[in-house]
Amino acid sequence: MLQRLIAHWVYGTACCAVLLLVLSPALLAGAGPIFIAAFLHLPAYMLHQVEEHDRDRFRLFFNATLGHGLEVLSPAAVFVTNVPVVWGLLAVALLGTRGDAGWALLSAYLVLVNGAVHLAHAIAFRSYNPGLVTALVVFFPLGATTAAMVQRAGAGSLSWHLAGLGTAVAVHAAIIVHVRRRAAALRRA
Repeated sequence: MLQRLIAHWVYGTACCAVLLLVLSPALLAGAGPIFIAAFLHLPAYMLHQVEEHDRDRFRLFFNATLGHGLEVLSPAAVFVTNVPVVWGLLAVALLGTRGDAGWALLSAYLVLVNGAVHLAHAIAFRSYNPGLVTALVVFFPLGATTAAMVQRAGAGSLSWHLAGLGTAVAVHAAIIVHVRRRAAALRRA
């Protein structure tokens, strides 16, 4: 069963994103604008994940381009990165935003850094990469708007910006470390 979940998680993601958006008026009734913005990062990220991972596009593309044909990104690594790590960080940021609006910067930087990585990859390879459209159309406006809202509310201290940016960079750096280790192991084998 776990293998099926790892292989097909993205299809449930599409349904979850739509359900969260449909339920958002009821779930967010009375919530402040920063909490609403932080909440919207989850369904936005889910829609991005559908663009990225439908038919295993991102993993196959990543392995072909950055892995040079090696399976440096496995289905399990994709699942762990996207479900417990990304959804978990977005959930922590959302829950934290209830007490301090600065937590919303974690969500904002997570989408902004991911968008920047997609854009850099598109420029470097001069081609589309799975996830690029939602990164440009959804992530940049949502992340920038959220960061601006937090700043205007006076909750955007330097430490919150550094924590948000640092966490987002750390997630992407962890992926790179994993990929390099896996590539080295595959080359040795």
